[in-house]
Amino acid sequence: MPNPRLAGRYAKSLIDLSIEKGQLEAVYADMKYLQQLCKVSREFVNLMRSPIVRNDQKNAIINAITKGKISDLTAAFNQLLVRKGREGDIPEIAVAFVEQYNTLKGIHAVKLSTAAPISEELRKAIETKVATNQGFPSIELETAVDKKLIGGFVLEFNNKLVDASILHDLKVLKHQFMQNLYVDKM
Repeated sequence: MPNPRLAGRYAKSLIDLSIEKGQLEAVYADMKYLQQLCKVSREFVNLMRSPIVRNDQKNAIINAITKGKISDLTAAFNQLLVRKGREGDIPEIAVAFVEQYNTLKGIHAVKLSTAAPISEELRKAIETKVATNQGFPSIELETAVDKKLIGGFVLEFNNKLVDASILHDLKVLKHQFMQNLYVDKM
């Protein structure tokens, strides 16, 4: 069961330790790698959360998957998580670490969903436009393709949503027809 408070505390501890050791950027890259690993491999996450698999086996699996891909500090942190029985919280800890890192560095996460893939030129133009309009010093733009949008885009940042999709327009139009504003009430 996800526990955001616990994940935030572990992430904060790891950030403090990595700053102290001068390895913040390396640990950030490691957490991005772990976050991506958890996103693409549901089996890995299920294995880490399984009560049947012993801790020494989980530790060996984590080491085999991440050997040579993460720093020694992150590997030691992962071993600590396994020893404490918190290996099932790795996905949430990685997300919390990235969020806290972004806050620390002043990076704003922006998610752009479109109906079709966008070019790199358009991506850069959107980054620039959002940064200048919102006054963000730095942006991390994540793009996603959602065919249900039909056309247009959906932009999410700082708990705000800009929905300029055709799907949204069709829903608004449907709502207006359902209200029947143009027919006299009997």
